[in-house]
Amino acid sequence: MLSRLTRPQKLAGLAVPAAALLATAALAPLPFSVAQPGMTADVLGENKGTQVITISGAPVRETSGQLRMTTIEATSPDTRVGLPDVIDSWFSTDRAVMPRDSVYPSGGDVEEIERYNEKQMEESQDEATRAALDYLDRADENIDVTLELADVGGPSAGLLFSLGIVDKLNGDGSGGDLTGGRVVAGTGTIDAAGTVGPVGGVPLKTQAARRDGATVFLVPKAECADARTELPEGLRLIPVTTLKGAVRALVDLEKGTGKVPSC
Repeated sequence: MLSRLTRPQKLAGLAVPAAALLATAALAPLPFSVAQPGMTADVLGENKGTQVITISGAPVRETSGQLRMTTIEATSPDTRVGLPDVIDSWFSTDRAVMPRDSVYPSGGDVEEIERYNEKQMEESQDEATRAALDYLDRADENIDVTLELADVGGPSAGLLFSLGIVDKLNGDGSGGDLTGGRVVAGTGTIDAAGTVGPVGGVPLKTQAARRDGATVFLVPKAECADARTELPEGLRLIPVTTLKGAVRALVDLEKGTGKVPSC
């Protein structure tokens, strides 16, 4: 039938299903999450009244400055995200549309996802502690480290946990602080060997960091390009690939020695 219609008739015939598809797309839930800058927490201090890093079995330094881990806040896995939400977020600098599977593991309900994120956080804390103590050559000592961070899941605070442990136990290695009194923020996973990995959501995390006073942001080197997107004014990016490199960069920044890497 369609092949026998004139061109205007053909176009009119196509317009109805096209309009129906658009209407369906506008109403149908899409496999996305909408994210925005989340909370940050100083791992050298307290979060919600609880010390984030508690160390026993070794002398602990008094520190100055801050080491702020960063987060994003995303719509919950059972939230309905439609086409209008996606379009609105595309035109916003403080929100981002992300595939739901990149934010939450697929195939689980809300409780399963929460348990998964809690497990990732616990594993990340263990890895961060091992990486820090190995870096300091103190893994064989009877040092007990407890990490507490309420209402946060996933592994992306690993690097900041390790840096916080190093700062509390050793500082810059010569009596000073890793932060140099600054508000330093960052993100990145870490394994027991001290390797820093990418995390996602970096442009939103830089906004959260600057909002909360940070002037320096440690970013996994692989995510430098993402971090430069919508980079807030006054925030310096330092790319890192290892815990050792992150410590070296902060010490060089503090002392004004060496060449501090940049994105």
